[in-house]
Amino acid sequence: MDLSETAEESMLREQAREFLRARYPIQRVASIADGAGFDRHAWQEVAALGWAGISAPEDAGGAGLGFVEECVLGEELGRALFPGPFLTTVVLTLPALTGAPDLVKEVVAGETVATLAWLGPSGEPGATRFPIGAGLAQDRPGLYGSAWFVPDLALADLAVVAAEGPAGPGLWAVRLDQDTISRQDLPTVDTTRRLGALFLEGALGRALAQGSDAERLLEHLRDRALAFLAAEAVGVASRALEMAVEHARTREQFGRPIGAFQAVSQSLADAYAEIESARSLVRWAAASVAARAPESARAAAAAKALASEAAVRTCERSIQVHGGIGFTWEHPLHRYYKRAQWIQAFLGWPAELRARIAASLLDGPGDENERV
Repeated sequence: MDLSETAEESMLREQAREFLRARYPIQRVASIADGAGFDRHAWQEVAALGWAGISAPEDAGGAGLGFVEECVLGEELGRALFPGPFLTTVVLTLPALTGAPDLVKEVVAGETVATLAWLGPSGEPGATRFPIGAGLAQDRPGLYGSAWFVPDLALADLAVVAAEGPAGPGLWAVRLDQDTISRQDLPTVDTTRRLGALFLEGALGRALAQGSDAERLLEHLRDRALAFLAAEAVGVASRALEMAVEHARTREQFGRPIGAFQAVSQSLADAYAEIESARSLVRWAAASVAARAPESARAAAAAKALASEAAVRTCERSIQVHGGIGFTWEHPLHRYYKRAQWIQAFLGWPAELRARIAASLLDGPGDENERV
């Protein structure tokens, strides 16, 4: 497996960094985070770049690339703290819509923002993967129940809902403009990526996958999410380290740049080593998930655990290097720190992910359907 970055991926990275630097400088991101949130109509500008359909087939209007390219883009989105619904619409939801070509085209064109509703009140995607009830009784058709910690719910036009019914589990595409649906904003540490709770009281949906197909698809979506969040974490950590290095070069104490002191330089060197290790692991996880390799679940969990820890620690080191200004509201470091903490918590803390990996290894070798 060749994990080196291709020329096409490097071009995508450069294009993304240039666009995000011009359109989403940290001042604009801060305004979005502290205000009403991401402008729903701004998503069409992003879709016009081809990002909404980066891995969608060309006959659906997509670029025909793959998950590795999504993760390359994810690192740049993390560097910029991009506040738009890329994670939810492209990473979590689009693969679930492959059986509905009309919905895929809507998403790729930027006409529809979508999200995935699959978590119960615990926020754990294991035992509560199907928190909604489907067709509980003949006189009560539709979907009933609630899903929690749904990212970008306030922006979404469509939700892919995980529901358990008399015939077993399934995934349903649900338009969110129905009178039988309500939403509630939830508190979150990172207001660039907001969470919500979805309540359904007889909502109508369109079946996308049923039974074991739905279960396997959800497992794949979880692997995609973990690997993509790991890529984002690498981007967050890289930018936080750059800010620390810039400050260490220019801030002087006792007539010398503070970067000349071993306590500072060693801390930043450790951060660099952690980030590069995480970046390598993310490349392996992205390639494994893209190929649906037997080790994809372990690779994605390991990447997210390591990268999120590296991001949190790097942000903490950067805040320490900056001294007093690193703790101020006006300085952007706290926003990177909050995104790193959000990533670390979502879909499993590092200790939980490592426990899953350990349990799967102790169970012994399995077939290609073995999951973490």
